[in-house]
Amino acid sequence: MEPQAIIAKRIALELRDGMLVNLGIGIPTQVANYVPAGLRVYFQSENGLIGTGAVPEEGMHHRLLTDAGGRPVTALPGACTFDSAMSFGLIRGGHLDMTVLGGLQVDQTGHLANWMIPGKMVPGMGGAMDLASGAKRVVIAMQHSAKGKSKVVKACNLPLTSARPIDLLVTELAVIAFPYGKATLMETAPGVTVQQVIAATEAELVVPQQVPQMAL
Repeated sequence: MEPQAIIAKRIALELRDGMLVNLGIGIPTQVANYVPAGLRVYFQSENGLIGTGAVPEEGMHHRLLTDAGGRPVTALPGACTFDSAMSFGLIRGGHLDMTVLGGLQVDQTGHLANWMIPGKMVPGMGGAMDLASGAKRVVIAMQHSAKGKSKVVKACNLPLTSARPIDLLVTELAVIAFPYGKATLMETAPGVTVQQVIAATEAELVVPQQVPQMAL
């Protein structure tokens, strides 16, 4: 299974019936493709849409139906659109049950950097600051390393997105939570050992005696 698919499929297992969930750009958009059967989950996009569905097949998208990053999405029956003021009112008012965001770095206390690399062009802040601060639960979808360097670090050296720590990090290697402000290894990906996760991680990990594999 491709790394991004592992991440998206595992995060989809965090969804619960009736949730209002925001999906950020990049890997998070793929979560909509793996919603467990029978769940009614309402995906919100900060450009003003509730009711987004799976990513459309090639050639089947509508040019005016996009996520906040301009990428094509589908709309489920009953979907609704509204202006940005209403959209950010939902976010800042604490009405989102969960947000799934991409990441550039996550540190061992759960702080996220995902909007800026000095000297490089990246999508920018967008609604990430509001989402990381306003959603009831913050889940990060991020590949474990880039160019051979761990993105799960001791301390972020990129600008932080929010002072609030995240709740859960899912990479293609592991699921990491942050109880009491400590990065704790909760699960490993199929075929990945605890030792491999530790070796690929700059941050210091708390490792319980028993670490199960992701149930994908």
